[in-house]
Amino acid sequence: MGRRTVVTKARRVVVKVGSSSLTQRGGGIDVARVDALVDAIAGRLAADVELVLVSSGAIATGLPTLKLARRPRDLATQQAAASVGQGILLAHYAGAFGRHGVTVGQVLLTAEDVIRRSQYRNAQRTLSRLLELGVLPIVNENDTVATDEIRFGDNDRLAALVAHVVQADLLVLLSDVEGLYDGPPSHEGSSLIADVKDEGDLDGVVVGGTGSGVGLGGMVTKVEAARIATAAGIPVVLTSAALAAQALAGERVGTLFHPTGRRTGTRLLWLRHATAGRGSLVLDPGAVDAVVRRRLSLLPAGITSVSGTFDAGDPVDLVDENGHAVARGLVNFDSTELPGLLGRSTRELARELGPAYEREVVHRDDLVVLRH
Repeated sequence: MGRRTVVTKARRVVVKVGSSSLTQRGGGIDVARVDALVDAIAGRLAADVELVLVSSGAIATGLPTLKLARRPRDLATQQAAASVGQGILLAHYAGAFGRHGVTVGQVLLTAEDVIRRSQYRNAQRTLSRLLELGVLPIVNENDTVATDEIRFGDNDRLAALVAHVVQADLLVLLSDVEGLYDGPPSHEGSSLIADVKDEGDLDGVVVGGTGSGVGLGGMVTKVEAARIATAAGIPVVLTSAALAAQALAGERVGTLFHPTGRRTGTRLLWLRHATAGRGSLVLDPGAVDAVVRRRLSLLPAGITSVSGTFDAGDPVDLVDENGHAVARGLVNFDSTELPGLLGRSTRELARELGPAYEREVVHRDDLVVLRH
């Protein structure tokens, strides 16, 4: 049947690997599997392909050193395990890639790093410069300080967003399952889905977790990551880490998710998928129409109430009178300032409070519509 041309033609690739594919069941590095992954990636680097590796496994790697028999449930101990394990994991990567003459660099991110404009631009510049210098960036969520990042996603969503930031041609998601099945893979009669071209191909598909005990990402998060990437025009291959070399060579293993959209602005993709509203602004019907249908900026006159605590520059949800979030944007005022501005025109506010108040609450360039 030939090789997948979207893979063989890709010049910049993001590879994501989960904890269960790197570590032993009770924790600690599985040296043989990590080295096999490194060999597969090094093979593509030798073919002049640029790669970014998004790697989970910090928490699981740190468990044996801390004499923990299983992944802890409390956040503080998870973060302690991540702190210990991250160094061990990176040291092994550095040694394994070093045998191939490849230099690696660590990049730790949290959602906070991609919410604010200056921070996500800095992350983008850093990743781009590492690639220019011939360095393989190894990206992980900064589990030592993160909260939601530890509990949800297991880096799948992060990998999709990183693929967009570095303008990758391909995203490869590696786990301990060969691909997406139309039923539980362990059940007789379940079949591998070779191609997903649109949402219709996912109708009736059953997805579940890996059950490894060391990672939190299951098939649900991988499908969601594939949706994010393909909506931004990036094809995705989902397969097992054991088939990494074949997948990166373009062999028809696993599941290929075909692009469903075109590339969009990086900042807006971050805003839609990598942020949660720090608060909410309730809009009157006219403002909802202006923001959603006419794609205009949000002005104080269209806001009826404010909830939550946030600072200028934070993401906030814009909701209609029924409480449904219709958009998300970066707000230009603190939550303490806004109540006194509601329902008033910007000209009136400028006359009374000064020219600094003749500005939008959320500018249209800092806003994404969540539903029509």
